[in-house]
Amino acid sequence: MENTPPRQMPVFEGTDKYYLDPELRAIVNIALAMEKPLLLTGEAGTGKTQLALETARALNMPTEILRCKSTIKGEEACYTQDTVLRLNDARFGPGDSGRHVDNFFDYIIWGPIGRAFRADEKVVLLLDEIDKTESDVQDNLLDILEECQFTIREVNQTIRARVRPAIFITSNAKRELSDPFLRRCYCHHIAFPDQEAMRRIVDLHYPNTDPRLLEAAIAIFYDLRSRGFEKPPATSELLNWIGALERLGEMPDPAKPPLTGILLKRAGDILRHRGGGAPRRRF
Repeated sequence: MENTPPRQMPVFEGTDKYYLDPELRAIVNIALAMEKPLLLTGEAGTGKTQLALETARALNMPTEILRCKSTIKGEEACYTQDTVLRLNDARFGPGDSGRHVDNFFDYIIWGPIGRAFRADEKVVLLLDEIDKTESDVQDNLLDILEECQFTIREVNQTIRARVRPAIFITSNAKRELSDPFLRRCYCHHIAFPDQEAMRRIVDLHYPNTDPRLLEAAIAIFYDLRSRGFEKPPATSELLNWIGALERLGEMPDPAKPPLTGILLKRAGDILRHRGGGAPRRRF
């Protein structure tokens, strides 16, 4: 597969729901053209996951998502065997299911990587929050993605990708990624947008909202972000808040903005904003 020349990919220009600055546009499209994994870093809520989903939507490609967690193993991202069902069929028979207990593949459950490799068309494969996994799992996953193949150990059969997927990987930097992992990816850090960029983002989602409401909401949002909260509000919270304000039909007051529970999520942050002390103990 390594001798196959890269396919000519269509260009991703952003969508009606995703603002794409020039630098991000360049790295996304070169990663697609060169068929390299694109590692996206940045604080939560900056649109890393949404970028992969919007790329798939814009280019009319199916999506497979691996939601990473600390307990995941590379193998289960590719496939697992339903041993309980196989044992049940061996004891009681498969009935009219069409399964045969001697056919291993009748009991395979394909994971996101397995489904992406077996697809007959190009798929966007998203490894979401890769930093939650152990470093050996990260390297194992990237080996599989780089070679575009994995082996089913139980039957010693290699599954090779029919079409190399477009690979997006996100990280919130909760854990350092290994140097070998980083070397094999194209990387881009999505910085938190300044107010001008945020206006463009918001305008994509709320083109018909009162401009005065939007300006007031953005000003309050950035003021809250500057106060050093444990979890400062992110872009996704701002968009949700503006939607709620629009439904409420109320101009937000900077001295006492409404519905701040949409922006601030940690109890300590909410109490700090209210000017209260520690939460009361319940007996």
